[in-house]
Amino acid sequence: MHRRTFALAVEFLRRELRNRFAGSFSGGLWALVQPLVQLAVYSFVFVHVFKARLPGADAPGFVPFLVTALWPWTAFSEALLRSTTAIQENAALIGKIALPRQVFVFAAAASSFLIHTAGFVAIVLILKLLGYRIDLLGLLPALALYLPLFALAVGIALVLSALQVFVRDLIQALGQLLMLMMFAAPVFYARESLPEAYRHWLDLNPFTFYAESFRSLLLGYGHLDLGRLLVAIVVAGLVLAIGSFVFRRLNRHFEDFL
Repeated sequence: MHRRTFALAVEFLRRELRNRFAGSFSGGLWALVQPLVQLAVYSFVFVHVFKARLPGADAPGFVPFLVTALWPWTAFSEALLRSTTAIQENAALIGKIALPRQVFVFAAAASSFLIHTAGFVAIVLILKLLGYRIDLLGLLPALALYLPLFALAVGIALVLSALQVFVRDLIQALGQLLMLMMFAAPVFYARESLPEAYRHWLDLNPFTFYAESFRSLLLGYGHLDLGRLLVAIVVAGLVLAIGSFVFRRLNRHFEDFL
């Protein structure tokens, strides 16, 4: 990214953050409250209604188990939803000023990751203070794990935001696809809870690696596979490169449809 493009991306990121909380009574606090409410609902349903139990003698409590995957998933899914319409929502500005259009996608995705990563750190520290078994030494490498996850999200978002210009109902389908993707990853359940014949299918979902790795780093539940980490980094880099290529190819036709 050139220096001028980077400066523009940072400026639009600031604008995105300001717009998200403009006129909001709670400001950025809602970024923590909303996932907390969601977590409370899921915890009640799975723990008290369905009596969910995790396999393994060393299994953590269900709340930290869910937290360590739900917050990264929220960052990833919200980044895709917000950035998919980024070009369409900035059509007026695009028609007036010549600037790299990728910055709109980057700013929308980055704002979601910044907000929910801060919420992730806050809730992990809260759980530690409440006495849950959290390994704070794993927090720094867990935060580093957000980097390939962010690259993956931006790569996908570049493709989706470009297609959204031509296919306006893509955003409606995306919400349903993300729900399917969430339940097809071990966010609410452990891999070992599935019949053994189906467990390997989880690896087709790119978020499976992240859910299991966050739990390994912070809860000591499972282990961080360095081979899978390398594959995840390579996949994130490839998706980002492909997304950039597709976006550049479609970029020239945006004015005809905006």
